Parts: sequence; structure tokens; C-alpha cells
Amino acid sequence: MPIYLYAALLCWLSIKEKFYPKAYWVGFVVYGSYALYKMFDENGLIDWIRKHNAENIAGTMKAESPWVEETREFFGLVIVITVLAINYIYSSVLKRKAKIIR
Repeated sequence: MPIYLYAALLCWLSIKEKFYPKAYWVGFVVYGSYALYKMFDENGLIDWIRKHNAENIAGTMKAESPWVEETREFFGLVIVITVLAINYIYSSVLKRKAKIIR
């Protein structure tokens, strides 16, 4: 899905030791907003928990119900936000250490 390319680009830049804090914050806001939307959507996370009793969403790769795909998308966004947070913290620490050494 194209929305994940932005996170992939930030991860790639992190490997190249390039750090753009504002770009990470844009990612946090966009991915966080979209995750909130997926949480409260008609077929989202809360619907999955309340109406479907947190039924297995990983049984098959084919999403047979709309709430399955929406819930998977929510957890994918949580993973992306977590990875970006780890990259952000790691890159921040490296940048501070580089300033101290100079």
C-alpha cells in the first residue's frame, strides 16, 4: 500500500544516517490520525472487539469481512508508528552523541 512508502523512505534515510525530525513528526501525525480513524470506523477496531468478540483476524489471508481488513490495517499502522518511534529515538541519540564528540 502506497501509504507505507513514506515510512519506508524514512527508514531507508535512517540507514543512510540522515535524520529529518520534522518528517518523522509529519509521519506520526498522519499515521496516528489514520489509526484513530481505523479505530472508530464503522468496521474498525472497536467494532471488531465489541460486535465480533475479537474474533481471529489472521486465520486466512483473504479478508472475508470488512472489519477484518480494517482491523488489520489498524495494527499495521500501530507497527509503523512503533518503528518510526524507534528510528526517531535512535537517530536522536546518534545525533546528540555526534554533537558531543565534536
